[in-house]
Amino acid sequence: MSGYRNNHYVPQWHQAGFIEPGRNKLAYLDLTPARHDLPNGGVAYERSRFKSSPSQCFVQRDLYSTVFGAEVNDEIERRLFGEVDSQGAPAIRAFMTSDPAAWHQHFQDLFTYIDIQKLRTPKGLDWLRTRYPALSQNELMWEMQALQTISCSIWAEGVREIVSAEDSTVKFILSDHPVTVFNPGLPPDAPQCAYPLDPDIALKGSQTVFPLGRDHCLILTNLEYAKDLSADPLERRTAARNYRASMARTDAFIRTRKLSEEEVRRVNMAIKSRALRYLAAGDAAWLFPEQPAPPSWPEIAETLRPPRNELHHFGGEVLARYDDGSVYFQDAYGRREPEHRQMFAIEPATPRPSEACGCGSGRRLRDCCGPIPIHLRPSWSEMSIRERNLALQNAVIKIFGLNPEKTWTEVRREMTDEKIRRIFEVFASLWPLETELLQLLPKPDGRPRAVYTGLLHPQAIMQTAAAAGLYFGEVIVQHPFTHPRTISPEHNPLENPQAYRGEILKTLLGFLELMPLVEAGLVILTPDPGAFDYHLRDQAYRLAKARCEGLDLKPQKNERMVQLMEEDAHRAVMNMPPEVMISEFRRTAPGSDDLTEAEILAGLEQLKLRDPLASLQTEPLAEGEAGGHYVMASLAPNFEMTMYLAQATGSCIITDARPRFTELVDAILRRGGTLPGGLPEVARGLARAPFVVPQDIHAIVRLALAGGLPPYPQLFGETAKYLEGLARRGRKPNYERQLAARFDRARAIQSKASKAGCAIGSARVHALLPEHGLQDNTINRLLLMASSEHHWRSVPMAYYLEPLES
Repeated sequence: MSGYRNNHYVPQWHQAGFIEPGRNKLAYLDLTPARHDLPNGGVAYERSRFKSSPSQCFVQRDLYSTVFGAEVNDEIERRLFGEVDSQGAPAIRAFMTSDPAAWHQHFQDLFTYIDIQKLRTPKGLDWLRTRYPALSQNELMWEMQALQTISCSIWAEGVREIVSAEDSTVKFILSDHPVTVFNPGLPPDAPQCAYPLDPDIALKGSQTVFPLGRDHCLILTNLEYAKDLSADPLERRTAARNYRASMARTDAFIRTRKLSEEEVRRVNMAIKSRALRYLAAGDAAWLFPEQPAPPSWPEIAETLRPPRNELHHFGGEVLARYDDGSVYFQDAYGRREPEHRQMFAIEPATPRPSEACGCGSGRRLRDCCGPIPIHLRPSWSEMSIRERNLALQNAVIKIFGLNPEKTWTEVRREMTDEKIRRIFEVFASLWPLETELLQLLPKPDGRPRAVYTGLLHPQAIMQTAAAAGLYFGEVIVQHPFTHPRTISPEHNPLENPQAYRGEILKTLLGFLELMPLVEAGLVILTPDPGAFDYHLRDQAYRLAKARCEGLDLKPQKNERMVQLMEEDAHRAVMNMPPEVMISEFRRTAPGSDDLTEAEILAGLEQLKLRDPLASLQTEPLAEGEAGGHYVMASLAPNFEMTMYLAQATGSCIITDARPRFTELVDAILRRGGTLPGGLPEVARGLARAPFVVPQDIHAIVRLALAGGLPPYPQLFGETAKYLEGLARRGRKPNYERQLAARFDRARAIQSKASKAGCAIGSARVHALLPEHGLQDNTINRLLLMASSEHHWRSVPMAYYLEPLES
């Protein structure tokens, strides 16, 4: 094992490709040679220039070693990188030839090798550490393996060019971070390039430069930047997804350019600008591309840009027919469906502070995005989440003929399968599967915010979640509509609408009840993020399955959740054919033998009329299994997606479901956290007195318009900020006592909610305020995989709002 503890983060075989013919060593440059203080007060530096064989360079002891007890394990070096290098070496050699058959054979291996090479260096591993609160060496190695193909999709969808230095006396150099990312809008001293950061490859102007050998260099360019000279290099490219199944032409490589000596120096300057410490070259003079005069950043950008007359090899649409008759579609940016232009706004002029904000929130710019840095604003170029919900509300009103004179009973009687199909069709059109949801959601901008996770049932949400915005700021709630295009045809409401006769009433009622809160800015009603990212959905499912093994998450019998599920099951029975209803009624109702069938049916009909969630549809059901319909119940979002949304949006977590609270507690204990955690006085104070919870939507909106319940949102926001920075700055006992006292004083404001003139409930608040936040490495990994640019590394706090009996 000891032979593998000196880990080469740039393989020896790759270094060998830069050695000049007839030689056996490379010239190396140490950009920051070690300094030694001498006894006489002087200073000595180790040599900065030297020649050596590849076996002695780009190597660090125990960079990949993992420790289990007293044993040091070298399997990462031997097995993972052994396999990667064995596939990478022939791939590199293949692309230095002009053989398209060899390119096709090694296409995937090339990009896999480049991707893992980007992560495996000291700089790459340091970058990975910054994406997590804390990683042990073993965890770091695990995350590196899990993310080893994170950039392949974006690279493969771009413009691929291999430039040559064969006609130049200067050859390409190699750095200790060989995968260089260059962006013309981000010079080396830009904050986005501060160590260990590189420009994000999802930015339009970001180009990846990877020297294959002394004479060949691969340059990967985003299509939009290659085609449009005026493109903003700092904007995200269209459909920038890290993981996506897409097609690419394996023979499409531009290979027409043979660079001059000056152009090679410019490429080398880009490589040197992103190096950490070491450079290697076949000749020592090539290690100083800034001599005799440094090339300018625009000159480097011009050299790296691919020739415009060769771009016809890239982009366009792909259509492929499979044997089963289905058709595969892909556009120039890897999207699987055509662009929905109606979802994109005409680029507006920047509004004045008193005008409506460009993000579609309905608020004035000065009260919305005005104080927020541009990179933390939701998209201004697409219909916002709120605007899509308003459009859906208009469709609901039109399709179901809603008006002040129409009763809910009439709506239920007039329900048809065609109306069910039409409203789901509208929802699907408002939320194309290629939607970049993270660009529409708010980001961690310092505003108080919460993600609600619980039973998505109109009767359950009214207990606590509807009023939560008065206390926690805006609340993110998962949409009651299921996205039909994520369900197989035989089960989705577009193909089988009758199966949703019971569910559509719950969906519509939940949506219509929450919409006044959406319009008032108290609720953000967003679809499941997994609907737009199959990789995210698949990973979240796998992680949830593994995490829940051995964890008891069964709800207690007396929980409201169980009661609602049982009521839904009873409604399902009342929608069955008459003979089945009568049989089930006689089986479950003691003493029913004296009732006639007509009396039983009449009684059941009266029960259906009084139940707003019972279907009154008169269309006959299909016979057999085809005539069945779904009864759905779930705590949503699940734990993984709740954490994902909370970190992506800078939110705390609130739930009124005990099983979800159990999962949150388990997440803290699994990482060695303790309860009550970082702010025990605040937690005890919140638990002492239940929160007053108005249970009428219009009363909640009136309270919000009248100023809400200050200072609660501000207090919860300050608590999150304090906990989020606790590990960096340490504890402040005086501040913690002041915070607890301010929460105690705030109870008096709840009398305002008590006088809301509506039904009032109460909820006991159980606070989880862990010292190091709620954190799971798998969630941080999901965020990186989903191309999240700005997110919290952990969730600072969570609250269980336990509903109390009135």
